[in-house]
Amino acid sequence: MTNPYVPLLIMGAVALLVSLGGLGASAILGPKQRSKVKAQNYECGIDPGPQRIEDGRFPVKYYLVAMTFIVFDIEVVFLYPWAVTFADVGVFGLISMVLFIGLITVPFIYELRREGLDWT
Repeated sequence: MTNPYVPLLIMGAVALLVSLGGLGASAILGPKQRSKVKAQNYECGIDPGPQRIEDGRFPVKYYLVAMTFIVFDIEVVFLYPWAVTFADVGVFGLISMVLFIGLITVPFIYELRREGLDWT
């Protein structure tokens, strides 16, 4: 009988090999030309330097889209196990999942009212 940690060690070694191989390949095969424009930070298409007062606030639409993605992601992560064990959890599981979905809709309603999902 083998040690139960051997598959974990093999997986870790393969992950290390793939990551180091990707870094090495990009260092060897990647472009070598550096420029001032490529070295600058890029933040959502807005120049990170000092802004004029007339420019207004930083648009929060980027953050709303990111938060929507996170909320969807968390919802899916919790809905998969519930869907798999739906027959076993009974009424308590059904009530708790309805409560969870109800609470998850609150950020969506907030974002819809703030017109965060309008792409125009």
